[in-house]
Formats: sequence, structure tokens, C-alpha cells
Amino acid sequence: MAMERQMDMQWWLDSKFGLFIHWGPSSVGGVEIGWDRRSHPYDHPGRARIPDAEYDQYYTRFNPVEFDADAIVLAAKQAGMKYIVFTSKHHDGFANWHTQMSDYNIANTPFKRDICRELADAVHRHGLKLGWYYSTRDWYHPDYLVGDNSKYNDFYHGQVRELLSNFGKVDLLWFDHVAGAWADYRFRELFEMIYELQPGILVNNRAARFVFGHKAGTPDPEIAELVKGDFDTPEGKIGVFMKDRPWESCIVMSRPPDGGGWSYRPEAITRSFAECAKMLSACVSGRGNLLLNAGPMSTGQLRPEEMGLLKAFGPWMQTFGEGLYETQGGPYINGEWGGATIRGNDLYLHVFEWQSGALALPPLPREVLACRELGGEDVSCRQDGNGLSLTLNGEKTRDTHSIVKLSLAEGAEVPLIPTDVESMACEQVAALEDPMGDD
Repeated sequence: MAMERQMDMQWWLDSKFGLFIHWGPSSVGGVEIGWDRRSHPYDHPGRARIPDAEYDQYYTRFNPVEFDADAIVLAAKQAGMKYIVFTSKHHDGFANWHTQMSDYNIANTPFKRDICRELADAVHRHGLKLGWYYSTRDWYHPDYLVGDNSKYNDFYHGQVRELLSNFGKVDLLWFDHVAGAWADYRFRELFEMIYELQPGILVNNRAARFVFGHKAGTPDPEIAELVKGDFDTPEGKIGVFMKDRPWESCIVMSRPPDGGGWSYRPEAITRSFAECAKMLSACVSGRGNLLLNAGPMSTGQLRPEEMGLLKAFGPWMQTFGEGLYETQGGPYINGEWGGATIRGNDLYLHVFEWQSGALALPPLPREVLACRELGGEDVSCRQDGNGLSLTLNGEKTRDTHSIVKLSLAEGAEVPLIPTDVESMACEQVAALEDPMGDD
């Protein structure tokens, strides 16, 4: 029997855009959070970069005195982001709150202040939605995947209970990875607790991610369905158009040469604003969300380039946000040319590629009453039985991609319309890449 829930997913479907924050003591060394710790016990090959004894002592120097939760939350809000997901605990086992389940937490750093508490209070104060990232995988805890894993189950269930009990309303729980066998975990008990403590919460699809292979056993079908959660999480890439399954791409703002970049890496290069805006449109037109990641420095501040990127989104979203928020991807299936979103009788074309200032698409089943480019020049639009054609008037260059609004006549719901199939992205949304792998 399915567990009773009071889930309301509409806020998430309407929001489209969120801020991911990966942060912890790894910022002291400017190394990848979790992944640069040499040992990954019982779980995943290590990267052999930072000896455990060195990595595990970063917390003794973690003192982000410039951390201002209000400043970060307001920067996200002004960028048009509607929710924040923060790393309460990553694979390295360090907790960013005053957990009672382990001494390896922020209370025992020079900083001492409860980062999760301050961030949760700021998120609530400024009207955003709150999400906790929590890594079930734990390369620090001595009981992780030891014996029947019961001690570790008690530990991580206890931490999840704290996160869902002590910080007010939590809107989203973003699990990240776990290994071992199905018998090593008490997923039914976990989800019963989650939904009891926060009945309206959304949960992603990673509570049991990487529990697979011939040694993992076979899960009860109800458990297998339970751990699918409410949405998929394509990582480091744009998900493909999906009609019936919600998804959210998580992508870093700043990329180091060797991959990763989830946490602060001084050698990372921050993406351009135009690239990030295009990623957002690509996600939304594919019926997904974008969770754009920032990694604060050891001081507690966002790197200037990432803060600048957030500031650039503010005015852009004021102009183009009507083509994103509270829309649904389609009816045109998106591809390299761009994509579309629709709300009522308003259809928005997110155009990434104009061919000599023109765009040709299959015809719509409803009359186009008006056509204009948001924030730009007028666009000529013509439709007949052979197709819909748009032509830019005047200046043919844009700082970012175009969003063109079409006002449609009343009529029946517009069905999905294939475009150039060969130009579409073909990667499966369900595929999950190792974030520190070579792919």
C-alpha cells in the first residue's frame, strides 16, 4: 500500500530555477568536496589526491567569518531563483549543522555557528523554498557498509530526522548516492519517517542510487518504486524532453579543467551568463528545471564571478521570465535550434539558432494573432499549411538567445509537435554520470 502524502509538486514545476550550494571544509584546501579525499571505503575508487589524514583535518581550519546567509539568499532571489538546495552533508561525512549524531560537524570548527540553521532561517525569511542535500554515502563514518549496515542506518536516519525536525518547513530532500545491497538499507522505514515529519516534501530519485549489480539482490517492487522519488536528476547535462516524468538538471557554474567543480576550486572557470541563460531555457523547454550550482570560498562568500553571474540574471529574468515561470515545455519538442514553452494561449519560442535571421518550424493547429520578441525588435511571423516562419527585423545579433512570444487564438490544447529529430539531444534523462568520472 502506498504511503499517504500531502505532496504538492506544483510550486516546483512552476519555479524552474534553483540554486545548488556545495560547501564545507574542503573549501579550505580548494579541493573537490568529498571526491578528493583519497579513501572511498566499500564504495567507489578513490582519486588518490588528498590523504585522508590531511582532508579530514580541514575542518579544524574552517572559519568562514564572511558567511552571510541573507546575502546569498537575496542574491539567489534577485536572480529569479525560487528555491535553494544546500549540502547538509556530502560524501566526506562532515555535517554543516549541530548534529547530535556525530562530532564531525560545524560546531567543532573555529566557526562554530550552525550554517544550516542560518541558511534555513534566511530562506524562510525571504520567501524561497528550502531543500537539503544529504549524501547517504559516507566515506568518513566507521560503520558505513560494515556488517549488516544497521549501525549506519541508525546514524543516517537520525541525521535525516534532525534535518526534517529542527529547521522549520523543508520543501525538498535531495539524496545523493549510496552503494551496497538492497538488504543493507531500511528504505521503507526511512520514507515513512520523511513523510511523517514533512508530509508535503519532495524527494529526488537518488535515495537508492548505485544499489545495483549482481550482488545487490532484488528489491521489493514497492520499495523500488518508492525510491524513484518525485523527479529525476540528470547531472552535468541538459535532460531530454520528457512528457510524464519531472526532472531537474544540476550543473556547476564554474568548471575546473579536470572535472567536478561542485565545491570551490580556485582553478575553475565560471561559465558565461549567456551560456547559463541558454541552459535554463533548454531545461525549461524540455519540461525540466535547472539547479545551478555555486561553491562558496572558505571565507563564506561566493566567488566574485559566481556572484556576478547571479546579478546578471536579475534584469534578464525581469524581461524574459514570463517565458519561463509557470509554463510547460512544448508544444515543439526542443533541440539544437531551441525549444518552446506554453501557458494558456501564450506560446514562447526560445530560439538558440537563427538561420540568417529566420526560423522555420512545423505549423501550429491554432492561428497566431500576434508575435513579438521579448526585450527586442519586432518579429515578422507567417503561418500557412506548410509551416510557421519567423524573421527578425532590424538587428540580427543578440547578447543572449531570443525568446519570442506568440499569442494564439482560442482553441483545443496544442499537441506535441516534433521538429528536427536529428538535431535533438539524445542522451537519456535517466542516465546518471559519475560526477568525478572521465565521461
